[in-house]
Amino acid sequence: MRRQLPAATFAHVTPERCAQLGRALTAAGLAWSDNGQQGAPQFLTYTVTDSHGRTWRISPATNFQISPSNPGQIWEATCPAQMTTTPALSACQAAERIKGTPA
Repeated sequence: MRRQLPAATFAHVTPERCAQLGRALTAAGLAWSDNGQQGAPQFLTYTVTDSHGRTWRISPATNFQISPSNPGQIWEATCPAQMTTTPALSACQAAERIKGTPA
C-alpha cells in the first residue's frame, strides 16, 4: 500500500498578505499585476517588471516551504532571465530582492 502524502495548503495566503505584497511592490517602485486568483491561492501569480525590464513571477510558497520561525515569509519569486528562484520571503523582502537585483 502506498502512503498518501499530505497535500500542500495555502491558508497562509490571506487578503491582507496579498495587500501587503502589493503595497511593498508599489513602494519599491516596481510595475506589477496579479492574475486575480486570490480566492484560489495555489494558482495566484504576480507578474513584476524590474528596472532592467526583466519579468519576475511571485507566487505563494506552500505550507511545506514556510519556516515556523518565519511565518511571514510566504512569497517565492522566480526570474527566468536570471535563472533564479528565491527561498520563501516576506512581502518587503521579495520587493527588495527584485528591486536590488543588478543587471
